[in-house]
Amino acid sequence: MSAKPRELHPDRSARDLYGSEVRRYRNNAGMSLEALSGVVMYSRAHLSRIETAEAIPPPDLSEKLDACFGTDGHFGRLYGVARHEVHPDKYKRRMELEARARCIEEYSGHVVPGLVQTEEYARAVFRVANPEMGADDIEDKVSARMSRQQILKSAAPPYLSVILDEAVIRRPIGGPEVMHAQLAKLLPLTDTPHNVVQVLPFAHGEHGLMGGSLTLLTSDDTPVAYEEGMTTGHLIETTEGARKRRRAYDLLRAYALSPRDTAAVIRSAMEALPHEHHP
Repeated sequence: MSAKPRELHPDRSARDLYGSEVRRYRNNAGMSLEALSGVVMYSRAHLSRIETAEAIPPPDLSEKLDACFGTDGHFGRLYGVARHEVHPDKYKRRMELEARARCIEEYSGHVVPGLVQTEEYARAVFRVANPEMGADDIEDKVSARMSRQQILKSAAPPYLSVILDEAVIRRPIGGPEVMHAQLAKLLPLTDTPHNVVQVLPFAHGEHGLMGGSLTLLTSDDTPVAYEEGMTTGHLIETTEGARKRRRAYDLLRAYALSPRDTAAVIRSAMEALPHEHHP
């Protein structure tokens, strides 16, 4: 006898509503989880966890569901709301501000910022930061991080400026192959109409943002700063606090390499990786 399907709670959250709609349309179409799995190319177990709101819908699933059920963007619209619920409460305000920002400026001294990470790089970062976390929970975190990147693919993406400490591109996170792919993703972003990436070289020495990361989010000319350490994050919404961080970022940008020189350094880092591990 098959197990009774778990009860759903569509009124509890947008993520629960998304899962309940997947089950409703699937049942109306007379499809099993196995059958749907074969169409959308996600495992039965993963789809089951999405229906019960235990897992975050991957960014590309909604388009596949709309195509499968002929729902004309229904799941895409639901995902647009549900994806804002995939982050812990203390980060929700930051995520909301990021989604509305017209300009995003980031400094990172340790890892590539989440908005421009590859899946494998993100997976490696989460794995080492959460050694006791299960594989499913890590995949949820990766999906959440990839969902944030949708804002860069919108019809009117925000302007993105990234300053990376040289250590970020020299440390082979995830191994040579993963790092090579990550650097290859950064390279075309160094200088485009919507993106600029710059490297702060080791030779510069000390600076005011050592020890953490900084994000400046600007919408309607109102800047908000977000500082993050190894385990904590702090949102600064006061005018003077945001201005102080803005001055520090602008000074760092003046010390950073040009986009052209940054591209050369990234290529150098790619070439320095063991060639037998990547194409």
